[in-house]
Amino acid sequence: MNLPLSFPFLAKPPRIAVLRLSGVIAARPAGAFAAAGISAQATGPLIDRAFGIKRLAAVALVVNSPGGSAVQSSLVAQRIRRLADKKKIPITAYVEDAAASGGYWLACAADEIVADPASILGSIGVISASFGLEEAIGRLGVQRRMHTAGEDKSFLDPFRPERPDDVARLETLLADLHGTFQDWVRLRRGAKLRAPEAELFNGRFWTGRRAVELGLADRLGEASADLRARFGDKAQMIGIGARRPPWPLRLLSGASLAEGAMAVVEERAAWARLGL
Repeated sequence: MNLPLSFPFLAKPPRIAVLRLSGVIAARPAGAFAAAGISAQATGPLIDRAFGIKRLAAVALVVNSPGGSAVQSSLVAQRIRRLADKKKIPITAYVEDAAASGGYWLACAADEIVADPASILGSIGVISASFGLEEAIGRLGVQRRMHTAGEDKSFLDPFRPERPDDVARLETLLADLHGTFQDWVRLRRGAKLRAPEAELFNGRFWTGRRAVELGLADRLGEASADLRARFGDKAQMIGIGARRPPWPLRLLSGASLAEGAMAVVEERAAWARLGL
């Protein structure tokens, strides 16, 4: 019987796609002035690029997000899972500063979650915030003129007093979204969760060390060292991230500048909810 020849020096090192998911999750493309962000439109091509690498051994998701849109979180996470299942590629999520709210939604797309001891994980809840401006426009001498077809079209109008029916509707919507979030965590973490759901799903967040004890994460670690330990020092780490245009091109659009400024404000507000 003839045995196949083996040439170890010809063996090619494993290739690992390192996909960074950073910033607030919102339904907008990454503009020239925008803060780092995550959306189905902007992040989808990066996910496709990561899973399109030849001889791919694994995908590492480096997550650093305080959360954002539930819909965009779901769309991005589903795209990751769809390609992982199709190509049979293992995924590990590595949490940097935070994987909170929608950020944790994304981390749950991985087969394993690895966290820094000081990182923030959890915040499995849904939030809605606005302002009541009905008294402000009165002081300015401004009259509110609005006409609708459909009695609920002006739902939660900030320029008129809050209506109990609107609040009840909002609470129902938030509860539905919260239920979807919980179902996703149950599906992805399942028997790994080691605390009552009433504790885990109430919007609270924890450090990475405590998250491992609760079953929200699997172990402590850092992406570079962990990947080298698993795949060897010769493994090829291929970074995947959003590309920004050269700085002169970023000055061509005043609209981009304004949008970017608003994105920065939104980003800081989201991180502030975590005390970061």
